[in-house]
This record gives sequence, C-alpha cells and structure tokens, in this order.
Amino acid sequence: MKFTLAQPWFLLLLALLPLAAWLLGRPGRPAAFLYSSVQLVGTLAGASRSRAGGILAAWRWLILALLIVALARPQLTQSETSIKASGIDIALAIDLSGSMESEDFELNRERVNRLQIAKDVLKKFIDRRPGDRMGLIAFAGKAYIAAPLTLDHSFLIQNLERLDLHTIEEGTAIGAGLSAAVNRLRELKSKSKIVILMTDGQNTAGKIPPRTAAEAAQALQIKVYTVGVGTQGMAPFPRGYDLFGRKLYVQVPVDIDEKTLKEIASLTGGKYFRADSSDTLRRIYDEIDRLEKTEVEVKRFVQVKELFAWLAGPALALLLAEIVLAQTFWRRLP
Repeated sequence: MKFTLAQPWFLLLLALLPLAAWLLGRPGRPAAFLYSSVQLVGTLAGASRSRAGGILAAWRWLILALLIVALARPQLTQSETSIKASGIDIALAIDLSGSMESEDFELNRERVNRLQIAKDVLKKFIDRRPGDRMGLIAFAGKAYIAAPLTLDHSFLIQNLERLDLHTIEEGTAIGAGLSAAVNRLRELKSKSKIVILMTDGQNTAGKIPPRTAAEAAQALQIKVYTVGVGTQGMAPFPRGYDLFGRKLYVQVPVDIDEKTLKEIASLTGGKYFRADSSDTLRRIYDEIDRLEKTEVEVKRFVQVKELFAWLAGPALALLLAEIVLAQTFWRRLP
C-alpha cells in the first residue's frame, strides 16, 4: 500500500493559516469609553480573559487544517498488478431459448436442464483458464452482451450465474448470437480468437443468417467451436406439477440444426461437438487447452482507497462540538 495525494496543491493553503491567525490576532486601536465615574468599572480592573476563547479559536484553526488536508484527497493505493495472459480471447455464446429447459442431463445424480449443465461445465472451464480473457453472450430471440471480455473471472462467473431462461424474447437467433460474439473479438489484438457457441435448436429468429456471421468470423480469423446440446431422439420437457407436487414431463423432439453448426465450425477452422452428456461437453475445453499460447504481461488494476471521509468526518464533528460549546458551557459574556 502506498500513501498519495490526488490534489496536493491544496496543501499550499496550510501555509496561509499562520498568516491568517496573525492578522486576525493583531491588536487594534484601544477602544475609548467615557464613564461618569471610575467606580463603575472598578470591579473589572482585576478581571482576566477566560481561556475558553483561546481554546475555541485554536479549535477552529484545527478544523480548517483538517478540511484543507481532506481537500488534498489523501489516498491509499495498491501498486498495479501485472499478470500473465495467454493471448487467447474467448467469447462464450449461450442459447437461452425455452427449449433449453428440457431436462435430458444429470448433474450429481439429479435431473437438470440444459442450461444448468452448461453453467456447471463453463464454470469449471473458466476456472481452468485463468490466463484467458473471456466474455459472455446470451441469445434467444435476440442477442445480448452478458459480460464484456475480461480477465476478472470472478466477475464473469457472477454474470454467468445470473443467466436464466425466459428472460429474453423467445426464439433461437444463432446468427445474431454468433455475430455479437464476433463483434466482441473483432478489434482485439490477440494470438488466437475463439467463439464457443452452444445451442440446442434451429435458427428461427434474428436478421443475420448463421452463415453470414460465420463468414465474418472467417474473414477476421476467429475460430468458432459449435456445440449442439441435447440427447438423441426425444427429451423430457417439464409441464408443471401434479397434485402431489411431483414434476410432470412431456416428451419433445430434439431438433438441432447440426448441418448449420458443422458448416460454421468448418468454415472458421473450428470443430463441431454433439454434447449429449457432461463428459462430451467437456471435451471441447480439452481441445481448446491444446491451442498455442503466447504469454503477455497485462496490467490488471489499481486499487484506491479514499481517505477524505477520515479527515472531513472528524472536522465536521469538531465544528459541531465547537458550536455547541460556544453556545453553552463556554458561552461568551456580552
């Protein structure tokens, strides 16, 4: 930790305080009063000045000094942290369409939907790749940036956990999701740029065809890994609960546009995976781990703790106390 002042020139005002105190404390011309008899002021001849006035005056100068130092904005700063990055930027595009609610996967021996298993696998993948800059794209009927590309993986995981079904317009805009991911990577200078696009359906929404987005990725040398999530054939889809609180299911067909997903992967130099189990889904990340890496040094952050309140607070408290004392215990005589 390092102590610094954000606006140190305010401290110049401290040099003016002694001059101001001297000017205000200079004796002026003695006042002259006419009395009909000196006996009227005889009792004041031995009176001495109370120390209260001097204490309160010094108190005010202390308050003013504290406020001036506070204006200089003292700070505790932590030195910039340098970390090693892999040189690989990854955009994770996740389908949040209603069909992702199908519960054809198991996690810890419990039936879970496709989004839940996707979150579990992605969290572990993110933890395994601390040197990669990653971002998060969520898409259904439209595509949205859920998290910008970052090396702060705790922030990334927090945003991943917030993703939920039925929060975006219904539909499956594969082209829009891929396009949003490509745009996140377009301007970045990195050794490798990768998109991992996960979906369980066909392109049914959005104005950008998947092939058009794939061609843009190819032109920008962005490799796209596509993942079709879902078992073969039919999948159980929840349809409410019975009188005993048990979940009811209907069987719905698994309709993944594998042809388009394979085309996207092939066009960009990536690979298509059919994820019908957690183990299959994790193979994608084993493949990415084998990619060439280039370590570069990156400045991550500077942590600053402002100390303004630690000075301004006591100054205001002293000012309040001075006002109270001046009007009560140390009230001046008229």
